[in-house]
Amino acid sequence: MKNKNVLVPILYILVCIFWGTSWLVIKLSLEYVSPLMNLGLRMFFSSIAILMIMKFTRTELDLSTKSIKLYIILGLFSYSIPFSLVYWAEKTIPSSLASILFGMYPLFIAILSSIFVQEESLSIPKIAGIILAFIGVVFIFKDGLRIEFSHHFPGMIAVITSALFQSSVAITIKKKGGHLNPLSMNFIPTAIATVFLISVSLVAEDISKNQITLKPILMILYLAIFVTVFNFTAYYWLLKRMSVVILSLTSFITPVIAVFVGVVFAGEKFSTGMTLGALCVLLGILIVNQEGIKKFYHQKKVGSL
Repeated sequence: MKNKNVLVPILYILVCIFWGTSWLVIKLSLEYVSPLMNLGLRMFFSSIAILMIMKFTRTELDLSTKSIKLYIILGLFSYSIPFSLVYWAEKTIPSSLASILFGMYPLFIAILSSIFVQEESLSIPKIAGIILAFIGVVFIFKDGLRIEFSHHFPGMIAVITSALFQSSVAITIKKKGGHLNPLSMNFIPTAIATVFLISVSLVAEDISKNQITLKPILMILYLAIFVTVFNFTAYYWLLKRMSVVILSLTSFITPVIAVFVGVVFAGEKFSTGMTLGALCVLLGILIVNQEGIKKFYHQKKVGSL
């Protein structure tokens, strides 16, 4: 029991670190391999790793009609299209900025949950947090537009669109995918994404310019094994052992790590407007989660009495 208690904070920290560093690793890997082929290879390695884990744990694959429909939705609208948008965006915008903009994901979750999930509602603090975060995005966009409209604007829109796609799929899975095992829920979708992305890459990208050497392969493997497979498995393991509210704060911690890594290791720079916007987005995320945080600590306090 004590070992599990120690493992919880260790895994939580690792999940934040892997997600936080993934943004810069994606950007660096794009210097060698085109976006769709890059992502297709990541999904390929991820699917192989998930299959091996399923074999080891003897996890059965759910092939019911309902599950197959969800696999297709996940494969196309959670892995293929949203990830492609992020990879494409990181060709033109800093990795740290991409991570901040993707921080809109939990805010979209809060909005969509209030619309499509009966037990969820938008309280005044949640509305205030969402408004503050959107003000932050306006600040970021204002500076992005002033710096270079044609270069930054499309990538910034792509990342926010990706977050909206991901949040929509998350709500769908929450409503209809409760019966799925976390491993089987991702094996077929990553396999679908592999076929889709590599096929499109062969048609739409000039793969002759790709440099498939050890360095980019190691970066893609890092993203596949640690960011996709490890983080996903660890996240669902943690979900059963700690408050979902505290776990959701990874969406606040991850951009902070991404900004630190981008600035320190890649020399990325933020203007005053972008810095102010980023702080508004992060503060908005905290405000949206503050009710759950208070409830969590109240339960802890009552439980200790």
